[in-house]
Amino acid sequence: MQFDRVAAHEPVVVDDEPQEAAVIAPVVTRPAGEAILFTKRADHLSDHPGQMSFPGGGREPEDEDLLRTALREANEEIGLDPLAVNVVGRLDDIRTITRYSVRPFVGRIPDRDYLPSDEEVAEIVALPVSELTDLDNYESEHRDHPHYGEIRLHFFYVDGYTVWGATARMLVQLLELATDWRMPPEPDRYMEPDDDLPPSVRDEAE
Repeated sequence: MQFDRVAAHEPVVVDDEPQEAAVIAPVVTRPAGEAILFTKRADHLSDHPGQMSFPGGGREPEDEDLLRTALREANEEIGLDPLAVNVVGRLDDIRTITRYSVRPFVGRIPDRDYLPSDEEVAEIVALPVSELTDLDNYESEHRDHPHYGEIRLHFFYVDGYTVWGATARMLVQLLELATDWRMPPEPDRYMEPDDDLPPSVRDEAE
């Protein structure tokens, strides 16, 4: 991955939402190539149960900045030592339907076993960048969203896992910055607002 391009990126800032959060997209280097670490959210959570996400969460009063938020949350969720993270840059802030502004950081981390250390995390999954950038594993759809208006939803299908929603929006930008992958110019399909989501994510959305 081309981390210099991530470092040179000037991220868009969102500062007009009532709540702040931060995540880190952790990259590990393995003999077979680089992989990105995701957490699978526990099924009992009220927000986004079962979805794949990056380690992170809401800003707490004691967090001096949003980087501290991302590192603290990653330590709580997967046991990632903040001192072991080489932060290489930031992606654009995004808005979520839960009225958060989310700041994504990108960091290189040691390749070791990470175990869920928070009741919010059901599983930790490393997905190979080579699989995430395979267009056979990607699709998207156009929808009219009641909150955002016209949007494009992204779906990455790798090793039986589906990355979609806000995490997929961040992943698209990361892959376009750090690899030669490019989002296809047109979505795979145009959907009505009430049409079903793909089967792999339908149960999560409900």
